[in-house]
Amino acid sequence: MVWSRVVTDPGPRIDVIDTRAVRLTRGARSRRQRELVGRLLRCYPVSFLVLAPYALLIFPMAVFHDNPQTGFIALLVGLALLGSVSVETLGLLFGRPDPQWRQGMRQATARYPRIYPVARLVTLTSMAADLLGAYLGRGSIVAQISGELSDAPMVALTKLFSGWGALGFALLVASHLGGRLSRGKLYGWLTALVTTQAVVTMLTALTAPLIGFVFFAVAAGVVCGVFRLRYLLLGTVALVLLWPAIFEYRNEIRQDQGIEVSDAVTAADRIRLDRQLTLVAGIDVPVDLDEPDLVDHLRYGLVPRIVDPDRPALSTGKQINQFLGGGPTSASNFLLLGNIWFFDGPVGVVLVHAFWAGFVALLLRWRARPGPARLSLFCLVFSDVLLWSGTYPDSTIAFLQHVVSAMTVFFLLWLTRSIAPWSPRRPGRGVPPAGTHLPPGVHRAGGRPVALRVGGRLVVHRKGDAW
Repeated sequence: MVWSRVVTDPGPRIDVIDTRAVRLTRGARSRRQRELVGRLLRCYPVSFLVLAPYALLIFPMAVFHDNPQTGFIALLVGLALLGSVSVETLGLLFGRPDPQWRQGMRQATARYPRIYPVARLVTLTSMAADLLGAYLGRGSIVAQISGELSDAPMVALTKLFSGWGALGFALLVASHLGGRLSRGKLYGWLTALVTTQAVVTMLTALTAPLIGFVFFAVAAGVVCGVFRLRYLLLGTVALVLLWPAIFEYRNEIRQDQGIEVSDAVTAADRIRLDRQLTLVAGIDVPVDLDEPDLVDHLRYGLVPRIVDPDRPALSTGKQINQFLGGGPTSASNFLLLGNIWFFDGPVGVVLVHAFWAGFVALLLRWRARPGPARLSLFCLVFSDVLLWSGTYPDSTIAFLQHVVSAMTVFFLLWLTRSIAPWSPRRPGRGVPPAGTHLPPGVHRAGGRPVALRVGGRLVVHRKGDAW
């Protein structure tokens, strides 16, 4: 039998799609989209922080309930964005955030090999101080009503670590972006921080610190690239759904502590943040309530109470509550934008956000990428000064207090830093590691680079010297 070697025509070719290639293409496209969104958020971080709570919660509430002052809310947001967007756009002319964000952060934290142990120490100290302070009555609803500050030494000691929750968050994020902390462990630590705030809420019967911390962590995490933008939307939906149960549980705690709770205020009323904001709409601004001046900012912000125990308690919220006809045992505010409008008028809303937009742009863009200290300051701005629920100007004083408290951590990071890593772009800094491709002009002896020719001179490298 003779076999024919002629191959018959199989007919028209059918293209076979490789599903793995499709998945890779979709994954690459999704990754590029996330990088583009992250780059945009890092170009306009303050504008994002201003707009996010209003776009997700406050504006929808105002529109759904047909708030007649919705236009006033839009005016406040527009003024704040006018200040932040203009400065952030102008800042793009002088430099942009590093497009290779993760790689840049890895290089920025390379000099801090002990950053994760420091972050772990700060986080654990923060959780212990918050739990102990809440157990001893610091920041509780009872202390707010009585207006008395506990003079116990342990309470004063816990105040020294105020703000370390945001500081620990920043250092954990820096450790993750620097490649020293896995994503799973990062989420574990962040869960522990949020759980701590939940326990503090049960001890103090105040929910605002918990909600504020969660919003800060998600918003700052989105800007830093450790969370996706959809997490902020999911968190807002979860808050709206869980709020009635949280509100009822909070009221039960207050009643157990002997505090009268009004039945006229429901959970739906309390979440109407649009009405809280528009209370300031019919007031002639600016209003002078003898709010903290520059001297008070320096005294309360830079001097710990343990050094100045005789100074009176500072609560602008109580002054606002009395201005509205309430008593001195409760506090009120118009949210951050409303408070700035109340005390400084429309010009103040623009200037305050313009200033902090410039400050944040400097933190994120100076020398292309922020190190641990600058990232910590960025998180403190987000958690204190620009948090949508903050009481201005007390929030600015809290920022100064937290910066002073963070100096100990910054000094510890400075002590544990290593010699600057060598870079071929900066051959005068650091020691080139073995196997590094050296630029022209570097001489070797016995396999080690020992000298660099600079301007015709041969600069000799000795053991322990930095290039």
